Amino acid sequence: MTLAHKDCVLVIESDENLANQLTCDLQEAGYEPIVAHDAFLGFQYCRDRQPALIVVDRMLTGESGLSLCKNLRNAGMRSSVLVLMARDTIDDRVACLEAGADDYFLKPYRSEDFLKLIRLYLKPDVDTTEQLRFGDLILDIATRRAIHNGRAIDLTMKEFELLKYLMEHPREVLTREQILENVWGYDFMGESNVIEVYIRYLRLKIEEEGQKRLIQTVRGVGYVLRES
Repeated sequence: MTLAHKDCVLVIESDENLANQLTCDLQEAGYEPIVAHDAFLGFQYCRDRQPALIVVDRMLTGESGLSLCKNLRNAGMRSSVLVLMARDTIDDRVACLEAGADDYFLKPYRSEDFLKLIRLYLKPDVDTTEQLRFGDLILDIATRRAIHNGRAIDLTMKEFELLKYLMEHPREVLTREQILENVWGYDFMGESNVIEVYIRYLRLKIEEEGQKRLIQTVRGVGYVLRES
């Protein structure tokens, strides 16, 4: 598979005015945007151009942006995907995660906040062999993959950042406020229950059935990574 271009951002947006605004902001920030106005063309561009980041509107003409996201993941596309959404509910967040999206950005569109999020996902690659370890769980910083009992686990960007933060503070109870500040470092406007959504998906990925729970809930406080 062709390597993703580190500055290439694919915008899949049916609204031409919004697509133009996104494109102009990305160009001014030094990125190389490509625009597709429907899911079919967006899928083709993803396959042919291998963008480093994909921005897709949930409400595309003809097909849901989340359906497109599922199709991209099923086709093996590993680039980060951000979904533009008009609503911010637990069901919406869960739907994004289940579709394979890494994150979402709420409308109405705000240039400065959007570019902060883009910069978060397109940080320069760090040449490192660093790994974090906790028992049988390994987190490879360079590849952003987890390995548990020899099983490789793909993580979304936000899942990776959350697990990294927990593994940097093993056996330490972390409050929801600490997690929001350190993992959702941009000006996060949502409610803290977004953490519960991501904790749930991390558990599903790294905790095999019948095994002891690694990410434990401390009621009324937050979460802790510990053996028992």
